[in-house]
Amino acid sequence: MENVIRIMTPVTTEEIRKLRAKDNVLITGVIYTARDAAHKRLVNLLNEGKELPIDLKGQIIYYVGPAPAKPGYAVGPAGPTTSYRMDPYTPQLLKLGLKGMIGKGTRSKEVIDAMKEHGAVYFGAVGGAAALIAKSIKKVDVVCYEDLGAEAIHRFYVEDFPAIVVIDSQGNNLYETEPKKYRIK
Repeated sequence: MENVIRIMTPVTTEEIRKLRAKDNVLITGVIYTARDAAHKRLVNLLNEGKELPIDLKGQIIYYVGPAPAKPGYAVGPAGPTTSYRMDPYTPQLLKLGLKGMIGKGTRSKEVIDAMKEHGAVYFGAVGGAAALIAKSIKKVDVVCYEDLGAEAIHRFYVEDFPAIVVIDSQGNNLYETEPKKYRIK
């Protein structure tokens, strides 16, 4: 990849605000996994005034339900899931300091507004590259909600996890800008 930006987690608001839609990034450090069932539990805890099982400040959540690992790998194929299912819960998590989300597909206006307000980005990962993505995942631990199986919250240690900034902290959105370039006039 040309013009690759390397980031290490946890990330700061300042680092995130420098990223622009279209930037290719390689992420190293800890990222967490969570899908809609785990997001619902996290937000329920917040609504009950309880502490979360993970500190989201400066963190990135990958929307994935990883497959079981083959021998020699930390995890099996780990492709992104559709992100809009997390949209009802995401603004509350961004308010707590979540700085990035990795998934596929569009995000709601409410999520994009919260990203702009709190300085966060939405990264895209290529769904068809799940086995390739898994090579960047070096260590996996279940953090909580083990009863959810693959949808439990996992802590991934990643090295050079490939992603692209799809929506930046200013609200620039590849899902809006790029299709316009290819419309027949």
